[in-house]
Amino acid sequence: MNIEYPRRSISGASRPGMPYRANIDGLRAIAILPVVFYHAGISGFGGGFVGVDVFFVISGFLMAGLIGGELERNEFSLIRFYERRIRRIFPALFAVMIACAVAAWLLLMPVEMEYFARSLKAAAMFGSNFQFEKETGYFDIAAQTKPLLHTWSLAVEEQFYILFPLLLIAIHRFAPRRLTAVLVILFVASLVASAWMVERSQSAAFYLLPFRAWELLLGSLVAVNPLPQRIADLPKEALVALGLALIAVAVFGFDDRMAFPGIAALLPCLGAALVIQFGNGSRVTAKLLRSPPLVSVGLISYSLYLWHWPLIVFTRMLDGHSLDIAKTILVVLGSIAIATLSWAFIERPFRGSRSHIGRKSVFGGAIVVAVGAVILGNTVVHMKGIPGRLPDNVQKIYSATYDAGPYGVSPCFIDDNGGPSISDIRAGKLCNVGAQSSQDPAFVVWGDSHSGAMAPAIGVAARDAGVSGLFAGHASCPPLPGVPLSARGDTERCGAFNDAVKDLVLSRHIPLVFLAAYWPKYIHDAELPNEGVYFDPSVPPPLTDKSAPIKAALSRLLNDLKQAGTRVILVHDVPEMGHYIPEAAAKAAMEGTSPDLAPPWDYVSKRQALSREVLTQLAQTYNAEIVDPLPAFCANQHCDALRNGVPLYKDADHITATTSASIAYLFRQAFQPLQRR
Repeated sequence: MNIEYPRRSISGASRPGMPYRANIDGLRAIAILPVVFYHAGISGFGGGFVGVDVFFVISGFLMAGLIGGELERNEFSLIRFYERRIRRIFPALFAVMIACAVAAWLLLMPVEMEYFARSLKAAAMFGSNFQFEKETGYFDIAAQTKPLLHTWSLAVEEQFYILFPLLLIAIHRFAPRRLTAVLVILFVASLVASAWMVERSQSAAFYLLPFRAWELLLGSLVAVNPLPQRIADLPKEALVALGLALIAVAVFGFDDRMAFPGIAALLPCLGAALVIQFGNGSRVTAKLLRSPPLVSVGLISYSLYLWHWPLIVFTRMLDGHSLDIAKTILVVLGSIAIATLSWAFIERPFRGSRSHIGRKSVFGGAIVVAVGAVILGNTVVHMKGIPGRLPDNVQKIYSATYDAGPYGVSPCFIDDNGGPSISDIRAGKLCNVGAQSSQDPAFVVWGDSHSGAMAPAIGVAARDAGVSGLFAGHASCPPLPGVPLSARGDTERCGAFNDAVKDLVLSRHIPLVFLAAYWPKYIHDAELPNEGVYFDPSVPPPLTDKSAPIKAALSRLLNDLKQAGTRVILVHDVPEMGHYIPEAAAKAAMEGTSPDLAPPWDYVSKRQALSREVLTQLAQTYNAEIVDPLPAFCANQHCDALRNGVPLYKDADHITATTSASIAYLFRQAFQPLQRR
């Protein structure tokens, strides 16, 4: 992490400012090692991600101490402050970015390369947290394929340090006696906001500064308003031990299924604050923190943080699955070795008064590299990941990624990029499915993105029958009015969408509705593990029964539609693949490995069982009909991910538009009653 504080020079003389504290280097080691072990998948470190929170507290403490001390001595300079930040942060970060760019060019498929290019731009401008908050949650499986994902924390800190010095300058000039009060107010406001947001959007709470600032402010409060140090040795030892225990409880007791950060993050943050506050005066516990092994790891912790994650990501890509024990050990040791070299030959030459690299060179070099990263990122995005890097046969396979019909994207589909408004839905201003007709719509296809993937099949069957309908689809919104979803924000936005579609169907007396969705995801409240470029079928699929609210909501909807005289066809979901199939198939073609990428039949059948049971029972209860696409993908206890070398899926669980059109025969019978009208 990007933490800087004055250290003793090689000659032993102390630099001006805060005295060097070896125990903080030890605390940095205690912070970084769980992060590395967690990312490497080492058992027992399920909460290792809290090491980042410990770093935030340390960073807030050190920066507040430095800035505050210089302000008191009337020595503070913003230019000098940002020069120190550039010297500390940019050299190693830029080295990692360059290394990742080379590896990405060689290993990433075009869409992956586009994501990388966006993250490269964002990292250069310290906006990674905004970029990744838009793309995915930190704990989502897709995060495991993003080599610059970890730069989000650097962005949070640097955004904080754009504002924090200005705040301290203003307080020092206009209200020096109100410093603690202002910091306490901001700390409480940010903590409350974090606790509120984590229940509504965990991704926003995790990535964005307003919901993380309290962690840095906690460290700042320790620096500017330290508690009395004249405490008996025993309580001081006990308080430091308590701090370490709180961090340990979080590291070994937390996991990535919990709501985080929010109030839960108080545990490791308070632990770090106690260690910082009382660690300098303790004897027994501080001796541990000052031990040479921990101090050595602490010194290289920033480089270790930067290098370990890309090394894990690219090793997994080359290996094709989760790392085994031997590879995990090699990756961890390799990360430490690279970090040591990075600290010695990249970090140190730029740091301190002994550096021979002048201010103009530092600022000029930073601007050149940052602008270069932005230009490269924009070029790669503009060229769609530069598919020309791939051999022709691999490009042909990979092109399935782009084989999407109109119903999975704006303007037909509602997602972050737009789509029909709620008023548009109520007015029936939706994309047409099937035959073009001036008559009232005879059916509606209603659901989430999986309904968008299935809509071309329904459209072909409807067009052949001469029937016209509408498409109503919303990202991550099953067609279930009133259903509570995991994220409260999803529940609210999906509720408005579903209510509008239901009102459209009932007010227009639409005779037929297709309900299609990613049913296993909602029934089990989980997607598949290891979804991405690699997949491990030995990891059992999520099978926890979370179907009660789904059954209740679907039961209410089917009853309401039945009472209104509307026929309902429930569409079972296609089998999930676990892989992003075009990427995995393209890599298999490049490497000459087997293209048989679908999960085993036993895996698929277990994953589909509960959702199929729920839909079948409700269909019988409310006289609804069922369309089952599973036999079109699986036969003789074997499922296909490709046919004739062509992927059936454009990712891990959305079929291509071509595949969808090829199974139109499944829906022809559904339109026969409408033809007789």
